[in-house]
Amino acid sequence: MVKKVEFNKELRNLNEADLKARIQEDSLRLKKLEFAHAISPLENPVSIRGLRRDIARLKTELTKRALA
Repeated sequence: MVKKVEFNKELRNLNEADLKARIQEDSLRLKKLEFAHAISPLENPVSIRGLRRDIARLKTELTKRALA
C-alpha cells in the first residue's frame, strides 16, 4: 500500500513526455521479464504483476491529464 501511494505521488511530479518515456521503458522491461519467465521460471513471478500494475498506473495518470 505504501509503495502505491509513493508511486502515485512520484507520478504527479512528472510531465507528459516523462510519463510516455516511462511507459515505454517499463513495457520493454515487462516483455523481457515475461520472455525470461517463459524460458525458465523467475525467482519472484509476482514482479510481473507489479510491473503490469505500475504500467496501468502510468497510463491512468496520462489519461487523467489528457481529460483535464
